[in-house]
Amino acid sequence: MENWLKGYLATENVERFIVGLPKQTNGLDSENLKRVMSFVDRLNKVFPQIPVELWDERYTSVMAHRTMLESGISRKARQNKALVDEISATIILQGWMESQRQREKQNTNI
Repeated sequence: MENWLKGYLATENVERFIVGLPKQTNGLDSENLKRVMSFVDRLNKVFPQIPVELWDERYTSVMAHRTMLESGISRKARQNKALVDEISATIILQGWMESQRQREKQNTNI
């Protein structure tokens, strides 16, 4: 992962990393939080110039499956965890971007 990111950052302008924050439906930390925080720590050490933001990832897998169903993707493709993860990551990023738009909108209305 580290080498892939270094190569990607050599060709692309990345201003921040958005990482899914695993929470349980009741809002408490999930058991995956330690792994995610370890990943975030590694990002911070290897790429200290790029900020990392965490974004609540609750329900993104459910939303990904719903999106796949609505788009007519086959049952076999819907069982592909990598595809579910990719769609979930897109949903996380869309949520973060929408929150930034809302924040900018609020700041211009002040």
